[in-house]
Amino acid sequence: MPARTRPAAADQPTLSESEGIRYLHFGTEWIQGAMRIKAPAELVLEYTSQMLAWLLFLEPPKEESIGLLGLGAGSLTRFCLKHTRSPLTVVEWNPQVTAVCQMFFRLPASPRLTVHHEDAAVWVADAQHAGNCPVLMVDLYDAEARGPVRDSISFYRACRRVLGEVGVLSVNLFGQHESFDRNIENIRQAFDDRIVLLPEIDAGNQIVLAFSGPSLAITPAQLLARAEIVESQYGLPARRWARALTRHAVDGVLYF
Repeated sequence: MPARTRPAAADQPTLSESEGIRYLHFGTEWIQGAMRIKAPAELVLEYTSQMLAWLLFLEPPKEESIGLLGLGAGSLTRFCLKHTRSPLTVVEWNPQVTAVCQMFFRLPASPRLTVHHEDAAVWVADAQHAGNCPVLMVDLYDAEARGPVRDSISFYRACRRVLGEVGVLSVNLFGQHESFDRNIENIRQAFDDRIVLLPEIDAGNQIVLAFSGPSLAITPAQLLARAEIVESQYGLPARRWARALTRHAVDGVLYF
């Protein structure tokens, strides 16, 4: 797919509201993001919480950035600005989405936040971004909101370079879409099979984590202990994630 340079009619952001929640769409019924109006930093959609499962394995970076490919309604950006001290680098190809987030989704102006209006595939392929983001969250959907718009092996390999020597990639996939198996295979190849899947949630989203750096070998007890810290510090259902991941244990050890 060629680089995206100019929004089409189908890429125009639209809004809806229901029961105190504001939703972002691209002219269809598909939800691209959400915000609880009275609690903007709260994560409304379950999959956005799962995107933060990298916290089970890494502390938020102090000097390098947390990277986000795709701004959506700014949910993860608002959460990370509130709950971490990390710099944030967001890559959002459509300036209209950024403008809508600033006007209607309380995207704050912060010296820790940088937004690049560029195709994510072009941005990650740029050598100057190699090693810049040990955490990279990828949520790239168009108006149809069914399969990621960037999903090639070369794209995921470039994401791995952005992570640097040690890092975690978090990708939002749609388990019921035909692109799912292709994405899983491409991520496996790009990350030497070092991936793990969280359980699919009711809406059909499924989060994949991929790892760069030295191999990890931890016990379920160690993972659950870390999950308790994450849950206490960030208010995320981390123990649920950890329990789901323990099914991958081999002889009492989890390998990532």
